Amino acid sequence: MWENLNLKFSKYPARMNVAQKMFELGLRIGEDGKIYCGDLKISDSALAAATNVDRRVIKSTVDVIIADKELYEIFSNIVPAGTLIKNIAKNLDLGVIEIEAGEKSDGVLAKVAWIMSKHKINIRQAYAGDTKLNAKPVLTIITEDPIPGELLNEFIKVDGVLKVSIL
Repeated sequence: MWENLNLKFSKYPARMNVAQKMFELGLRIGEDGKIYCGDLKISDSALAAATNVDRRVIKSTVDVIIADKELYEIFSNIVPAGTLIKNIAKNLDLGVIEIEAGEKSDGVLAKVAWIMSKHKINIRQAYAGDTKLNAKPVLTIITEDPIPGELLNEFIKVDGVLKVSIL
């Protein structure tokens, strides 16, 4: 998909930014050619403000996506992932750990989950940044209980992990 987007928008970086923002936020293109988050219609001007482009760029981006069967199939079926509770975890007495991964990030989630399982730490939510969108993707894990600081060393030893933060 990203190769196709790069090909379609190589001369139009603003359009590429719009497509990436739509993907990041879980925004889809409806049958009516409008942009939605779930069933909530998103105005072109709101998305334009979020991506720092003119609203006409939103319309042209949508037109290009609709004209490409493969891209339209993807962008018409995007579903928002739901609430990421990272920012309210402390209010809910939950733990949060962020793990920054490098290029060799295969299996990081599985290895981190295994370490947590070994220490009887229940995972409530996990969210990983897309490796195609981020040079250094971040894996965010919300746990039932705060993460003990002494586990930092175990997490940092996982292949592909560059940085670990307990929030």
